[in-house]
Amino acid sequence: MQAVGLEELTGGAPAGVEEALGLVDGFDAALASGFGRLGAEQSAALAALAGALAGAPLGGPAAEAVEKIAAGAVAETHLLTLAGARTALCGSVHDALLARVDATVGRTRAECAAAEGDDVAANLLAGCRSWLAELAIAGWRGVDHDLVSAADQFVEGLLREPRLRGAAVLLDGLAAELRASSPVATMETIPERRWADLWARGMLLTRSGAAATAAEEVSGRLLLLGADVHEHGTSVQVQVHGVLEADGGARLVRTAVAAPKVDTITGPPMWRLLDAHPTLLKALAERRCLNVTGMALRPGGDLIWDDGKARAGKEVDPFAMARVQLAEAVAPGVPPLDRHPVRIAEPVFLEGYTVNGTSLELDGRAIDIDFDRLPACGPVTPELVRASSSCIGLVRWDGGAWRVQPLAVRATVKKKPVEACTGDWALGPTDPKVLKATNRTGDAVGVLRERAGRLLRK
Repeated sequence: MQAVGLEELTGGAPAGVEEALGLVDGFDAALASGFGRLGAEQSAALAALAGALAGAPLGGPAAEAVEKIAAGAVAETHLLTLAGARTALCGSVHDALLARVDATVGRTRAECAAAEGDDVAANLLAGCRSWLAELAIAGWRGVDHDLVSAADQFVEGLLREPRLRGAAVLLDGLAAELRASSPVATMETIPERRWADLWARGMLLTRSGAAATAAEEVSGRLLLLGADVHEHGTSVQVQVHGVLEADGGARLVRTAVAAPKVDTITGPPMWRLLDAHPTLLKALAERRCLNVTGMALRPGGDLIWDDGKARAGKEVDPFAMARVQLAEAVAPGVPPLDRHPVRIAEPVFLEGYTVNGTSLELDGRAIDIDFDRLPACGPVTPELVRASSSCIGLVRWDGGAWRVQPLAVRATVKKKPVEACTGDWALGPTDPKVLKATNRTGDAVGVLRERAGRLLRK
């Protein structure tokens, strides 16, 4: 990223972004109160959102849905329309922000081809939509344990259907958050934006024919940029960003592997939960490229990881590769339902900067560093980031401002050059102090697996 690019990126949000997000906030406040008892302020907020889409295909249906809901005639089709209207507005914000990133780094982006979906488990999907409609009518403040538990049987059914796993996990997560917060009326602060995001996405994922299965088979050399670790109390996911060199040229891709966990497993032992993917872990730990053959790639750039279709290749310097390849690789288009500001995570290469407190400064311009996203399972620490002068990172839009999340850094520590990537400990920690501390705490993963096996044998 050149200095002029950083100036463009930190020059404020594109025109219209704040106004669009203000309309989304109005919708979210109305959803919190419940569409079954709209007041004048909530009705005006919904009308304003529909009005913003007056020139779009959704404008007419959205205006009609708002009119019907304000009159007390709340139907599932009206709620589905409003979920689409809100998603479209968030999508316009996403597009404006992503266009700013692409212009900043000079990135070419492919068009995302429309994917046809399968009509599968229609009854289960209808049941989930009905539950989401009940949530919208009651509003978040009207949610109690009985309303949350009504989703259980439908979510369990969705979890058994691989093609609907995305919708199932989303709805299961929403139900879990609502259950933990019930009765929601007693909460001091409601996460209106987050729950509205989940509600709207859930409505659209459970509509008929939403289970998209389109993918192409690709073969080539996968060069790894870095690993983004998403860790929660009951699960962990490692999303790996890279450049795929194939016959069609170089393009940005990402792939992810995940595993269930318990909240007591944190830090470096977390990698052992992912040992079903030894080839990927070896490539991360040893900074090797991967030769993939016949692996499925979705239109949005997601490579469906299959360890059996990959083999580790030569060692590759991620910094040298990023300096050359990131400027040339074509970025994937973004599927319609993924067009949301929180989903922006664009790989960039930065060098020649200094770190001042929580900001990265380059030629008089600054961008915030997202220290909260640094994983405890890798060697990239806040101290190392502050000492760095080069990094591979992900640019994100968070809380109305741009942030950079380091995935790999080059620093000078005690007058010696140091390099660290988040995936360096994928085969175990290499820092003697960390290794000693890990050995002292014992093999928690092995113990839990042994106990689980014993229980299954009984």
